[in-house]
Amino acid sequence: MGLKAAKMLHALTDAIYPPQCAGCMTLTDAPHGLCPTCWKDTSFITGAICASCGIPVPGTSEDGLRCDDCHANPPDWTQGRAAIMYTGVGRRVLLSFKHGDRLDLARTLAGWMAGAGSTLIETADIVAPVPLHRWRLLSRKFNQAAELARQPQISGACEYCPDLVTRIRSTTLQKNMTREERLANMAGAFEVPTRHLNRLKSKSVLLIDDVMTTGATLSTLSRCLSDAGAKTVNVLALARVAPGRSRYI
Repeated sequence: MGLKAAKMLHALTDAIYPPQCAGCMTLTDAPHGLCPTCWKDTSFITGAICASCGIPVPGTSEDGLRCDDCHANPPDWTQGRAAIMYTGVGRRVLLSFKHGDRLDLARTLAGWMAGAGSTLIETADIVAPVPLHRWRLLSRKFNQAAELARQPQISGACEYCPDLVTRIRSTTLQKNMTREERLANMAGAFEVPTRHLNRLKSKSVLLIDDVMTTGATLSTLSRCLSDAGAKTVNVLALARVAPGRSRYI
């Protein structure tokens, strides 16, 4: 669907259904927004952030800041951003989208991401989602990262390639795993199809995911893309898990 057609469809939907809060479903003044109560309980990431993973850091905002984790374990991508912390209303909205079949929230969530990652979107040649294995996709029915990535706020001005990378090996669910365990779990799980190698060469890729936990999956994907010829790989997630919480996600 083109950008113009998507905007027309969204306008028609807004005209039929009254605007509701994305967090608690109470009526709101603007479509796809948050009521004042839910807004206060959503941890949008602002101020000084780590340039690598997007997590808030102490101090004043400046280029090149790095959190302690990224100093100790530099990620395999260049820059990373996230829109919200994985807590409060933001977490509830994300889980409704991911596990509650609330695909209508994709446009709202993509708008939050576009605000946080505008510079990464502007410099991207190709936007691609973190892929699901075909068996996981069959059981879940949709890839939440792909639903976010294809929204016009993120991919409207560049090439969107939903199968730029494929997951060739089913992996164990990573809840309760450490970063090292997640890296081992992801090893050899992805590949760039031969048909996309020429498309990828010397291009800047923006990877989209719903949640960044330890960054192990995104690092594995970034290495795969760089080895296949990508010039740079950046990452943009909807939510960032706070340090120390990765074993619970």
